[in-house]
Amino acid sequence: MNYFKQILRFAKPYRIYAILNIISNIFYALFGTLAMVSLFPMLNVLFGKTDKVKIKPEWNGLLKVREYSEAYLNYYVTQKADQGNDDVLIFMVALVISMFFLKNIFSYLAMYFITFLRNGVLKDIRNELYKKTVDLPLSFFSEKRKGDTIARISTDVLEIQHSFLSILELIVREPLMILFTICAMLLISVKLTVFVFIFIPISGFLISLIGKRLKKHSDKVQKEQGFFLSIVEETLGGLKVIKGFNAEKIFNRKFKESTSRFYNYSNTLLNRQNLASPTSEFLGITVIAILLWYGGQMVLVEKSLDPGLFIVYMGLAYNILTPAKAISKASYGVKRGNAAAERVLEILNTSSPLQDKPDAQEKRDFNTDITLENISFKYEDEYVLDDFSLRVPKGSAIALVGQSGSGKSTIANLVTRFYDVNKGSIKIDNTDIRDLTKESLRGLMGLVTQDSILFNDSIKNNLLIGDEHATEEEIIDALKVANAWEFVKDLPKGIETNIGDSGNKLSGGQKQRLSIARAVLKNPPIMILDEATSALDTESERLVQSALENMMKNRTSIVIAHRLSTIQNSDLIVVMQKGKIIEKGRHEELIAKNGAYQRLVTLQSFD
Repeated sequence: MNYFKQILRFAKPYRIYAILNIISNIFYALFGTLAMVSLFPMLNVLFGKTDKVKIKPEWNGLLKVREYSEAYLNYYVTQKADQGNDDVLIFMVALVISMFFLKNIFSYLAMYFITFLRNGVLKDIRNELYKKTVDLPLSFFSEKRKGDTIARISTDVLEIQHSFLSILELIVREPLMILFTICAMLLISVKLTVFVFIFIPISGFLISLIGKRLKKHSDKVQKEQGFFLSIVEETLGGLKVIKGFNAEKIFNRKFKESTSRFYNYSNTLLNRQNLASPTSEFLGITVIAILLWYGGQMVLVEKSLDPGLFIVYMGLAYNILTPAKAISKASYGVKRGNAAAERVLEILNTSSPLQDKPDAQEKRDFNTDITLENISFKYEDEYVLDDFSLRVPKGSAIALVGQSGSGKSTIANLVTRFYDVNKGSIKIDNTDIRDLTKESLRGLMGLVTQDSILFNDSIKNNLLIGDEHATEEEIIDALKVANAWEFVKDLPKGIETNIGDSGNKLSGGQKQRLSIARAVLKNPPIMILDEATSALDTESERLVQSALENMMKNRTSIVIAHRLSTIQNSDLIVVMQKGKIIEKGRHEELIAKNGAYQRLVTLQSFD
């Protein structure tokens, strides 16, 4: 129940609906019991068993409530009977109909109020889960499948609604129904009710045996669902490669294997779950059958119980079956919900190592320099950067070059604080970036990556990520700086044109220029360019390079370069190897040294 308590906190904003639901359920349970009890005077009238009572009975305390109620009903029926038998029957029928009508009205109201609570909790859990997913560092998702995260936000949260939140309905209504019914049964016959209670614990024990392994099976189903959603996500993202390598059969096989496992796990889970209802019903009917025998003895042999009361008692006993079945099904729901809640809460309860400090500063300007002081960093076991130091003065363009795996892109990840350094510090204007809020730190920076990350939306909305309050004129100016206006103006709807999933309606060069335009629109003092031209053809590279030079004017830039032709005008070129600086200087100085940089230039000249 620990998971249930954690999920319950999402219900607090909707507690008014919970209170109204509880009130409605109290009346539902009350009128549900009275509906059955109201049959008794009706039966007595039909069987002619009603004793004529001419004097209004007096109240003699709770212990005599049954006798008082029976006497008062007989008195009332006697009064009506004096006016004619038709009036008595009409009154009795109206009484029974009224009880059942009120029971169903309150049943509807209870469901009406709980709907707002259930859907509100569902919405809030999803919102918090999405917010947490966005807030968690990149390292959290580096080994997780995207499909698994999607499954947690969609199907697992839905499972919580169907299982845990169903309990909120049952937690009041069904126990109250049982309580009121048992009170009525005790008033009719204590001896018969004690006999019933001998069999209820046995039934409960047998039902609980079925549900013991339910959580384990449910967990397998949800994990497998996350796995095949990941296959779908990867397939859609890599269709070109799959088709290009004729790998459809491989991915079809992987997907079929996953859905087969899902099929088997689901069958086991649902068959075990479906056993709950018939088992509880059979056990309930067994108790009813034993009651018929035992109660029949009391009516026919001992003559200690009125036949009409016995019929009402049997109705009340059957009345317990429905809530008992609902509670047994709910107990299975709790086990299923536990597995789903565990997966959802794994994300919600994960604390980000990159959280802002309580006294973190807001920084809105950049004045002197960025310094990397003796930093060391590792993703797993081996250090990618080891005792690395660098100073980037304001207004300068610093280029980082080197072979793949030398640690260039890691510096971009550390400066933007996607990861934190293991040793040393990174400072902006002599303030450690860990002492700044992430929002204000990243507000000072514009990022253009090798992969042009665009969204399935219009060009305008993709650029507004840089500055959501920008005007249309500012968007067009940014596109011009990025050399993108030349193709955007010719599109059917201009900046309102939808660019498709990941911008796939555009060429690589066009996508990259839109990424640059987005960074230009943000207008940050610091630009980080992570191999922004490495995936482009020569003509696109020339246009993008021109756009980058336009953007870098009067800005501090850290350029991670694969193509050395793009960084020859940098103020400082840093040559890296295995996380260390092996050379640094301007282009001409490094060429004159005839060292590692010269070798890289020579190798690229033959490309």
